[in-house]
Amino acid sequence: MARVKAPEGAQPKAEAVDEQDTAPPTMEFEHPNMRWYIIHTYSGFEKKVKESLESRIQAFGLQEKIGKVVIPTEPVTEIRSGKKYTVEKMFYPGYVLVQMDLRGFRTGGEGDQVWHVVKSTPRVTGFVGTANDPTPLSPDEVNQIVYRVSTGRDKPKIRVKFEKSETVKITDGPFATFTGTVDEVNEDRETLKVMVTIFGRATPVELEFGQVEKVE
Repeated sequence: MARVKAPEGAQPKAEAVDEQDTAPPTMEFEHPNMRWYIIHTYSGFEKKVKESLESRIQAFGLQEKIGKVVIPTEPVTEIRSGKKYTVEKMFYPGYVLVQMDLRGFRTGGEGDQVWHVVKSTPRVTGFVGTANDPTPLSPDEVNQIVYRVSTGRDKPKIRVKFEKSETVKITDGPFATFTGTVDEVNEDRETLKVMVTIFGRATPVELEFGQVEKVE
């Protein structure tokens, strides 16, 4: 992202998330003055923060000042004992996106109340930016999140760690049941080059992560 970055090295984290929680953010604002902001939360309490904030919005009558509250997630396919399981993972653990109108913040306007209601929500530790000047996401940054969410829906990531020289068994394709040795790992493409012995010769075969399993 251009100005606001997620913590470096942040790994997707498992979380039971309802379908409405996983809806991607959109640039179609219900109010033209709303912008997207990121709030810090205690890790593991992202969903609780979302629920609490949505309740507080209703209680304080701030529906015109605070729009959507989103936990960005993506589907990740895990392979356990040769079987695939797809689960929702947060790709920014400890962060929640909130759509807000902060006009008048720090000048005695309605933005002060909006900021206070969000900041004082239980288990919220602050905003991305500075305490006195929350930084909104740019349209490009929001679109990057939307793109990652929608891309994940089309092709879930495979969560499994392969290393060079380890032995794997092929479970799918023309070489199913063959075993081989990992020669190269391409994390970005989620593919492996596996050396398989065919007719007495070591032959390189390119496979997707989901087509092999580790040999214990």
